[in-house]
Amino acid sequence: MPRTVAEKRAAFRALHASGCFVLPNPWDAGSARYLESQGFQAVATTSSGFAWSNGHADNHVSREAVLAHLRTIVEATDLPVNADFENGFGASPDEVGESVKLAIATGVAGLSIEDSTGVAGAPLFPIEEAVARLKAARRAIDASGGDTLLIGRAENFIVGVPDLDDTLARLKAYAAAGADCLYAPGIQTAEQIKAVVQAVAPKPVNVLIGANSPMTLADLEGLGVRRVSVGGALARAAWGGFMRAAQSLVQGRFDGFGDAASGAQLNGLFADESQ
Repeated sequence: MPRTVAEKRAAFRALHASGCFVLPNPWDAGSARYLESQGFQAVATTSSGFAWSNGHADNHVSREAVLAHLRTIVEATDLPVNADFENGFGASPDEVGESVKLAIATGVAGLSIEDSTGVAGAPLFPIEEAVARLKAARRAIDASGGDTLLIGRAENFIVGVPDLDDTLARLKAYAAAGADCLYAPGIQTAEQIKAVVQAVAPKPVNVLIGANSPMTLADLEGLGVRRVSVGGALARAAWGGFMRAAQSLVQGRFDGFGDAASGAQLNGLFADESQ
């Protein structure tokens, strides 16, 4: 029997209590179903993967489209779903709170709020404003029952402001403002990761591994990391295969399908949906 939203949220929260788990990022219903079939315990949406699948650049998709996508992923899998909710789709804290209320209604088990502005000359909200926005998200979650996990993100290292001290100050402030889990995408070294884990302890930390890395899950667990996501990396891997195959067709060759999944595999994976 499928789990209820409350059961999925409880299971997701329990995953953050100890150990270290991989939180892979599907970009559509089919990829979510496949990840569930492989035994993962939860999944997270990816703003970039979803945007690319609709012919857009990352962070160029409307709130309405993202909310519809969240519903699609939640309905596609019995796993808890963490929402990549960008910067909350609001110009003010009140608007962020309203957006978070709508996201919670989709059934997600967790959602992240970034401190990025999308403005080239000033890519990060001032810390006081970022905290106010996160507090608005916290209030919206608490008003809904409080069982949706809130992830506070410091975007320094992926918006061109790789200042570790500022990153740590932001994450500490977000933890104090009510974030249940903290996330600084773009940090890479063991020293950076340990600094983040220690700064917000005992709250759990998410680390992004979006490319080939010498670190293993065991290494990250040893550093105190609680969960590991891959962002748009799975979507980029799929796009890479598609692009290579298409380029071979342009050149008049048909040798680009060597690593393709078989129709039988895919039909078998989704067979129950066609009954």
